[in-house]
Amino acid sequence: MSAYQSDEEQVEALKAWWKENGKATIAGIVLGLGGLLGWQAWTQHQKTTAEQASIQYQQLMMALDTGATASAAKQAELLISKYEKSSYAQFAALNIVRQHLKQGDSAAAQKQLAWVLEKSSEPAVKQVARLRLARIKLSEGDAAGAARLVDEAPRDAFAGEFAQLRGDIALANSDKEAARKAYRAALEDNVGNVELVQMKLDDLAAAVTY
Repeated sequence: MSAYQSDEEQVEALKAWWKENGKATIAGIVLGLGGLLGWQAWTQHQKTTAEQASIQYQQLMMALDTGATASAAKQAELLISKYEKSSYAQFAALNIVRQHLKQGDSAAAQKQLAWVLEKSSEPAVKQVARLRLARIKLSEGDAAGAARLVDEAPRDAFAGEFAQLRGDIALANSDKEAARKAYRAALEDNVGNVELVQMKLDDLAAAVTY
């Protein structure tokens, strides 16, 4: 504006600018306010959804603690169907797997774990689901299916657990040398149950001496 020589010129320039850009400016303000209000509404919706999922999850855990398996199954089904993107739904699926296994329903347990593996965006949750699914497959005699899951696992804090499982798979395939190497790797990678893995190694060593 300082380039203009008089106030009148400045006023005329402002009028011309407004005529050319005023509507766009108003639209920008309106859109900006709309975006802000939309963001606030979205965050409130997310908060409400998380609170509702949390309540459902607490009810599920209470049902499991009291042995109300039918109620727990319904709560898990509701969480998974209604809040499938939430961590609560994925934790619900992981918890209800135990009930399926207790009832001898391995197919349902594997289905829930596969769902968690597909839906979860949390690496740790995916790893837990992958481990449990691989163990079930191995216990069902599907060593090849278990091995595929283990091979897909990224190397992280669960490396020791997957190494132990790799040893179990090798042992199921009568490959004692591979099992021995895998158990040693599990110990090196700080497997959770050191005593159990060491016992497996000792058993292999004892078998060689006979």
